Amino acid sequence: MRFQNSIGVLCALLSLLPALARGEQLKTLENKQIRVGIDLDHGGAISLLGKPGGENLINSHDMGRYIQPSFYSGPQPFGEAHPGWKGWPWNPIGAGDVYGNTAKIVDFVASADQLYVKTIPMQWALKGVPGDCLFETWVRLERNTVHVRVRLTNSRKDKHLYGAFDQELPALYTIGKLHRLFTYDGSEPFQDKPLREIKNVGPPWENWKGTEHWAALLDEKEWGIGVLHEGAFDFTGGFHGSPGKGDAKSDETGYIAPLRKEILDPDIQYTYEYTLILGTLPEIRSYARLHRPVDTRPDYRFRRDRQHWIVMNAQDIGYPFTGAMRVKLDQDDPQLLGPEQWWQANDVPQISIRAAYHTKSTTARLYYRVLGKQGYSEERSVTFDIIPDDRFHTYVVDLSRSPGYQGTITGIRFDPVDKGLPSEYVDLMYISWR
Repeated sequence: MRFQNSIGVLCALLSLLPALARGEQLKTLENKQIRVGIDLDHGGAISLLGKPGGENLINSHDMGRYIQPSFYSGPQPFGEAHPGWKGWPWNPIGAGDVYGNTAKIVDFVASADQLYVKTIPMQWALKGVPGDCLFETWVRLERNTVHVRVRLTNSRKDKHLYGAFDQELPALYTIGKLHRLFTYDGSEPFQDKPLREIKNVGPPWENWKGTEHWAALLDEKEWGIGVLHEGAFDFTGGFHGSPGKGDAKSDETGYIAPLRKEILDPDIQYTYEYTLILGTLPEIRSYARLHRPVDTRPDYRFRRDRQHWIVMNAQDIGYPFTGAMRVKLDQDDPQLLGPEQWWQANDVPQISIRAAYHTKSTTARLYYRVLGKQGYSEERSVTFDIIPDDRFHTYVVDLSRSPGYQGTITGIRFDPVDKGLPSEYVDLMYISWR
């Protein structure tokens, strides 16, 4: 998402010329079908991907390109941002900043089948400001795919717990040859329904629901790179420049990022995984279908983390969790929103919630979202009684008694109480179909 049309950005690109003139210290893995490389001169970001001996498909025109981690949190604005990026939030990225200052490698290990790199990233919009965090990346090959695992470890001096931001998981930029953007964003995933070609010239980029959890940037023959993030429904992307033109250092580029809203605590460890697939459009889609989630029923256990849930009109006490998520209920209409996840209503007639209430309220409400209907509403919810005695109880919520609970369910929202009061809170152990 780091892409704006402004004179300030043009000035920033001119400042990058000395950095881009340097050679790249590539470390590579290769098999008979695919080759990948990370650039140790630019934070260990992935700067090479393609067939062995073939053309590099990754764009590294500036530090914001490559394939790399990019995380977001408050405050917003953060620091003295570049004029082209006024109002930008806290945003460490793997390669370097908009001024051309590169991230620092603190550890690197290569084996026959894996590359590992630990990086101190740079704040994208600031000048020479390292991120107060660490990135770790593991890269390995399997046939025509690259499997990547990324871990963020925060060590922020700012201990404020900011709200949720969209995270790029990862940010992926291709050469201009790969300018055709394909995905499936329909309501019947994994059933070989027609795909959609997104014809976006950006920025601004297009946003869509990737209901099969993948998107691909391809050439005229529908061959190129797919990115699969098995937990992501939200995607953004498009193409910038003249289609079909340019090499790895050109301005022309395709862009894809799977997105997830996450709260990033000042001391969090946050891990995600994704797969890059090199191949034709049918091959990319087939791989995604074979690696679809095995069980999509809701099963969120808050022993160590939020399980991708976010809070509104409330605040949890932050990472690390010790067996349960404690949520302060001192505001009006506190809400806990689960991540997007699809299941059939008939497969999950009821949901169990295990919680300990430290409140005066005696009722709670569970909302559900139905495919094709907008948001949450009271007609798509079930109220239930709670026991505010400071002890854990398991509440079994019978969703099947709600007339609207039919078809494809795409998420749930839990309102622990209608109205919070000072010093009230709930300890939440799990929300599950089990």
